[in-house]
Amino acid sequence: MKFLRRIGKYLYEIRLELKKVHWPTKREFTVFTGIVLGTVVVIGLFFWGIDNIFLAILRLIIR
Repeated sequence: MKFLRRIGKYLYEIRLELKKVHWPTKREFTVFTGIVLGTVVVIGLFFWGIDNIFLAILRLIIR
């Protein structure tokens, strides 16, 4: 019984904490998602470019 009471208290506290969370609006969610995706694309392109530069240098050294 004590175990079930502890689980119930735990779930109750989770519910209380979730009420305190600031959930984003649909617009905020869309803007933040766009920022994250844009950042991922820019960083991905940066590393792709760096990788190609190092690959070209390595090919020059190997020849």
